[in-house]
Amino acid sequence: MIVDAENVRRSQWPNVPPEGLVRRAREWAAREGHELLIVFDGPPPQDAQDLVGSPNADDAIVELGAGLEQTWWLVTSDRGLRGRVGDGPARVVGGGSFIRTI
Repeated sequence: MIVDAENVRRSQWPNVPPEGLVRRAREWAAREGHELLIVFDGPPPQDAQDLVGSPNADDAIVELGAGLEQTWWLVTSDRGLRGRVGDGPARVVGGGSFIRTI
């Protein structure tokens, strides 16, 4: 599962702090048995294998998704990003739905 961090964080008011998103997403992924990759615009809140920082998260997500051989999900409400990844993800989950779920 690749998560568009800033899109998800800003899907709820007040915005979810980066650390809160990471904690909640990790707990959810562990419960549900999903591998997780959270992609941030700029540096991630901590140095960890499941966190990616990039000058442009959308570009990083497109590149990461294209390189995956296994089935993957995308979490974002960004229509432009959804268009760029095309049929790559097996499932697309909206940022607001995801944050309410986790």
